[in-house]
Amino acid sequence: MALAGIRVVELAGLAPAPFCGMILADFGAKVIRVDRTKAGSSLDTQTRGKRSVAINLKTSEGVALLRKLCVQSDVVLEPYRKGVMEKLRLGPQELLKENPGLVYARLTGYGQSGMYASAAGHDINYLAMSGLLSRLGRSGEKPYAPLNLLADFAGGGLTCALGIVLALLERTKSGKGQIIDASMVEGAAYVGSFVWKSHSIGMWDRPRGENMLDSGAPFYDTYLTSDAKYMAVGAIEPQFYQQLLQGLELDADQLPPQMSFDDWPQLRRIFSERFALKTQADWSRIFDGTDACVTPVLSFDQVSVHPHNQDRGSFMKDSSGEESPRPAPLLSRTPAEPCVASGLLTGEHTAEVLQEYGFKTSEIDKMLAAGVVEANAIKAKL
Repeated sequence: MALAGIRVVELAGLAPAPFCGMILADFGAKVIRVDRTKAGSSLDTQTRGKRSVAINLKTSEGVALLRKLCVQSDVVLEPYRKGVMEKLRLGPQELLKENPGLVYARLTGYGQSGMYASAAGHDINYLAMSGLLSRLGRSGEKPYAPLNLLADFAGGGLTCALGIVLALLERTKSGKGQIIDASMVEGAAYVGSFVWKSHSIGMWDRPRGENMLDSGAPFYDTYLTSDAKYMAVGAIEPQFYQQLLQGLELDADQLPPQMSFDDWPQLRRIFSERFALKTQADWSRIFDGTDACVTPVLSFDQVSVHPHNQDRGSFMKDSSGEESPRPAPLLSRTPAEPCVASGLLTGEHTAEVLQEYGFKTSEIDKMLAAGVVEANAIKAKL
């Protein structure tokens, strides 16, 4: 796999950092999640391909142990607020002195500098600060945050993973690691570059919810079907729009022009009435094989059994039968080979990992007895 041989220490967190670590693990990196002892069950669901080591960071021995793991690794993935690692004397400047090739990734909401650097926040706050939230929502309604995908996962975890891979690539030339300051505000804004840079061509010059791609246009929206499901329409180009009208059995000569903004509400009413006449399956049969850009809005229950997704194997099941998306993108020579084991217990691999990092069984037993580390008594290989 593409990242085979890369060692990653992921300090346990929620959402964006675990997603970043899962991406690295899916593509071959050895990712070790460092959990705190006596933490109980974790809410982290993005543990695929990782191993867990539980360390008591309230002890000097535990901090020293984490230092040893970090300086013997290629990447440290840290999701804490600014200053937390420095208090432990495990900040990037100190660790890079011991391991100049270390890639130290700091994934936070607001970044390592600025007046909000130490402030708490969540996806909706970062999205708001990026400017994107102001553009999301229906006309006449308040801004709407679409799940927690844009800042936490696209602007956060995925962008941080890109930064790590870039730093590892550069290290092959210089031999030196570096610090990655991954801000979810800036990552979300960067993901939204198209919105920023499309003002000049008239794509986003109308109020929220009244533009072509933000639910303003009737030919770029979703429509309710007779069986209470939905179809997604994205017929922007004239040739695609014409095929949409054909499928709906509408005559363009009897309708307002496609780009007549003032007539968009009327067109939406007409489209809504037509889509409500048939089921989702009916409309899928009508539009499949055309370039009308009309597709069913698939539920989680439907998505893996759709013929297209089945053909590509786009979704996978773990050993417990739980379904999730297969890693993307596909690489022709070194594709991801995601782990199919289900779940991850805190401290499940403590002894196993410490042995790989050079610790003797007697040393591990002493740390277990002293409460410096913790191992799951059921699954850990002691």
